[in-house]
Parts: sequence; C-alpha cells; structure tokens
Amino acid sequence: MSFSARPRRLSERTPMLILLPPSEGKATAGGGPPVDLEALTFPELSTAREAVLDTLEELCSGAAETAREVLGLSAAQADAIERNRAVRTASTLRAADLYTGVLYDRLRLPELLNSDSAALVRESVLVFSGLWGVVGATDPLPPYRLSMGLKLPPLGALGAFWRSHLTDMLTKHADDELVVDCRSAAYAAAFKPTGTIAERTVSVRVFRETMRGGTPTRSVVSHMAKAARGAVAHTLLAEHATAQTPRDLAEALNDLGHTTELNDPARKGRPYTLDVIVRNQRGAD
Repeated sequence: MSFSARPRRLSERTPMLILLPPSEGKATAGGGPPVDLEALTFPELSTAREAVLDTLEELCSGAAETAREVLGLSAAQADAIERNRAVRTASTLRAADLYTGVLYDRLRLPELLNSDSAALVRESVLVFSGLWGVVGATDPLPPYRLSMGLKLPPLGALGAFWRSHLTDMLTKHADDELVVDCRSAAYAAAFKPTGTIAERTVSVRVFRETMRGGTPTRSVVSHMAKAARGAVAHTLLAEHATAQTPRDLAEALNDLGHTTELNDPARKGRPYTLDVIVRNQRGAD
C-alpha cells in the first residue's frame, strides 16, 4: 500500500461531519513511512500531538509496572507498551485500516475508500484519538495504545487536554454543517458542541428492543451499540445521504432501512439525540 507525502486535508466545507471514536482493537503493523505530524489532518494540532507523544514515550520508557497502571493494561498486554515506545519510528497505515474494532467492522472504511464514496469519506469522517486528538480516515498512523479516558501525568485527563485544543478549531470547521456524533462518552469529552453547533448536532444512541409479555423493553448492549453506530455511518457514506437538519437525518436513515427516533434537546444549545432501535437481535457486552 502506498502513501502520498501529505494526505488531503479536510476542506472548509463538507456535506456532513461524522464523529467517530477509535477502537481498542488495532492492526499491529503497516507498510508506510513513519508518522509525520505535519502531514496529518489539522496540522495546527502538531504541538499538542507532540506534547502527548513525548509524555507517552517517557512513560513507556520507564518502569513497565507504572506504564501498565497508567495505561490500564494487564501484564499480558505488555506489547502495547513496546508499540508506544516505537510510535515515532514504526511503519504506518491509514486510520481506515488501523482501527479494527466492532464499529469499524460494520463501517467498512477501506471498502468505502475504494468506491465512489471515497471523497465523501475523506471529507466527512473525523476519528478522535487519545494520542492524536482527531484525525482523518486516510491519515497514516502507527499502531499505538492510549485511551482518551485516561489521565496522563503531567498533562492530566486527556479528554480535558484535547478539549482545550479542539473546541475552537472544530467549532469553526463545523461551520453550518450537520454533525453526526457516533462517539462513546470518553471521546465525546474531547469536543462538546454547544450553541448553534449543538443545534445541528445529533448524538447517536442505540437500544435493543425485545418483547417481554407483549411489552417492548429497551436496553443498551455495548457490543451491539458499536455495531449499529458503524452500520449507520456506513449507510450515510455509502448512500451519499444528504441532510441539513437532525429531522432530515432521521428521515433519511428510516428511508434507508434503519429504525430511528429523534429526540429534541433537553434545552436550547444542546444536541439532539437519535435513538437507533435494533429489534429481535441479541448482542454481547
């Protein structure tokens, strides 16, 4: 797989922004050159990325027990510490190929990048990361392990750290576009749309609906939620769905075979929520 020297930056105008978490599961090796911070989407984040990377390298070059404790790793996951030490020199692969968890299995970004949806993927998809802040689907990245939900001394909580660097930038980038938020809570902490941006933001929730004694009962199943969010994002990209408002989005997804219910914000200046209902299926936590 070949890489261009500088991946395409996101344009100032996109039809829709889809915000994604990364995945804990990642490919372990790539074939591209070492990471170039200036070549990633939003190179203005290079200084912040360098700060996190320096801190992570220092942590993983010290006592293994301390690194495991801070990173939330078991003794059997010691290889993640070695990967973190090698981030600057390791071979890279596209973010679309690096992330391999349940959400990405259903999203199928490599397939979309080989289709007529490729430009839409490059323009619309933003992946949040504890190490990089936020990246695009074609950004070349090395394998790494760093959750946004961690506290990384001396930087502190990564969600708060990245929020201080991402809020103004992403608020300007979102402009007047619809924002489809498929992130988990830890990654949502890095950017919280407010004001007029929030009014164009839809947070995607997923519920499994089963019948008990003739009464529908809804529950949250994490594995299923990840899969459903990936499927929703795939549909939007594969079908070149267009929506300017949260209600447009709900209608488009229902027309495309998903069962969704749109909920108004709890108060002005907060996002809408879109409940995706999965019926008569069982998932695993």
